[in-house]
Amino acid sequence: MWSFDRRNLILGALALGGLASCGFTPAYGPNGTATRLQNRILVSEPSDRNSYLLTRHLETRLGRSASPEFGLNVTLELQEEGIAVTSTNITARYNVIGKAAYELLDLSDGSVLTKGQVNSFTGYSATGSTASIQTAEADAYERLMVILGDQIVTRLIAASGNLPE
Repeated sequence: MWSFDRRNLILGALALGGLASCGFTPAYGPNGTATRLQNRILVSEPSDRNSYLLTRHLETRLGRSASPEFGLNVTLELQEEGIAVTSTNITARYNVIGKAAYELLDLSDGSVLTKGQVNSFTGYSATGSTASIQTAEADAYERLMVILGDQIVTRLIAASGNLPE
């Protein structure tokens, strides 16, 4: 039994040594690349409810800056698609499909540091009372803005190693 424990101890030490030498650094840890983004980005001004929800989520994840160094422009494309139609030709469920094109700018010279596009979808039921359908629709759009915002932040974190310090 004792030799089994010793073997596990040695294997564990070797594994930890291997992880330490791989160069892995947590994104938000000390000297992590994502700290270059925190409270340094000015998100473009929203123009409607959905872009407001996206901006709010991005600012929650990235922080709001009093003196930003980077600008984040986001362009939304949204559409609804009926996906469940009853035998009486009434749509009972909708998908909300969203695309968000983004570009991160260096505010000192206006150069584009990184850009890309993310997309996803959510759905909602169109059965029930008018109030429940409107609530389900609004919730689907809000969930979609969170999903798109999280995808943008993930892409920005991935690109943050190439940003100026």
